Amino acid sequence: MSLARDIADLASVTTRLDTVGGSSGALSNRNLIINGAMQVAQRGTSFTGSGEYTLDRFYQQESGGTATTTQETFALGSELEGFTKYLKMVVSTGNDYCGILHKVEDVKSLPQGKATFSFYAKGTNPSTGSLEVKIIRMHDGSTVHDTILNTTATLTSSWQRFTNTFDVGSLSGMSTPNANSLLYIAIRQSGSDTGTAAWELNLTGVQLEVGDTATDFEHRTYEDEYKKCLRYYERDYSQKEIISLMAAYSTDAAYGEYKYYVRKRATPTITFQTASNYRLRIGGNNRTCNAIGSSAVNNENFRLDVNVGSNQTTTGHAGWLGRVTGDTFIEIDAEL
Repeated sequence: MSLARDIADLASVTTRLDTVGGSSGALSNRNLIINGAMQVAQRGTSFTGSGEYTLDRFYQQESGGTATTTQETFALGSELEGFTKYLKMVVSTGNDYCGILHKVEDVKSLPQGKATFSFYAKGTNPSTGSLEVKIIRMHDGSTVHDTILNTTATLTSSWQRFTNTFDVGSLSGMSTPNANSLLYIAIRQSGSDTGTAAWELNLTGVQLEVGDTATDFEHRTYEDEYKKCLRYYERDYSQKEIISLMAAYSTDAAYGEYKYYVRKRATPTITFQTASNYRLRIGGNNRTCNAIGSSAVNNENFRLDVNVGSNQTTTGHAGWLGRVTGDTFIEIDAEL
C-alpha cells in the first residue's frame, strides 16, 4: 500500500473521530436506545393491547385510542440505510398521548451539554398534522423534572430522517435518582390533540447520542442487541427439554434453580403459563404439575417451586422440570 493511501486512510479515521466528538469515547456504544433498529421481538410481532410493550423496549400507549403495532420487514432491495426491520403502528382511532414510548435507564445517561435524537419515519399524521416528540427526565420513573426536547415531526409517505439537537441542562434541583430513574422518550399524538382521526407511524433507526451531530446509525448485531434487551425482559421460548434440575423436598413438591441468561436490571416479576404445561420427571416417573411458582427472586436467579400432588414424589429424589409442549415459556420482566 502506498504512503499516500496510508495518509488518506488516516485522514478518514480522523474525520470520523471528529464527527463523533472527542469526548464521546469509542465509535461503538454511542446509541443510548436499545433495539432502535427494531430487530428483537421476544413478545411477538403483532400487538393490539391497550398499553403494552411491543418490540423489545418499545411501548405502545393507546390512551383511549385503538391501534395495532407490528414488526415489519423491508422487502429485499428496498432496505433503508442498512435496516431490515421497522415498527409499524396503525392507529384506527386516535386520542391524545397515543403513540410509541421508549425508556432509557438512568436519568444521568445524558451528561450536561449537547445531545442529538434522530429516527427514520414515514406515515400519516393525526388531526393536528404532526406528531409530538418529547424527551423528559424523571428521577423515579414517574415524576417529571424537566422536558429537554419538545418538538414535532410531520410525516410523509416517504422515509426521512428526523434529527434534533438540544441542550441537556444540569440536574441541580432534581431529587436523588433511584433505581427507576429514566429518560422518557415519546413519539405520539400531542397531549392537546384529542382528535380521533386514524393515522400511522412507521419507525426505525432510533438513536440518542451525546454531542451536537447526528452520526450514522449505530448498527449492532442481533446477538448484541438481544443481550441488551435481556437485561430488561426475558421470555424463555427455548425448546430445551430440561428447564431446571429439581429435588423433591416433600412427598408432593420439588424445587430447583432457574438462572437468567443475563443479570436483570432489577428484581423481576416472574410469570408462568398454566401449570399443566410443565412436567416433573423425578424418581423415574413423569408427574403433571398442579402448581408452579417462584420464590427467592433476585436479579440473577430464582427458585422454582413445583407441586405435583400427594405422594407423587419421594423426599430427596432428584429429577428435572420440563415442558409438555415446545411453546411453553417463562416470562421474566424487569422493565422500567
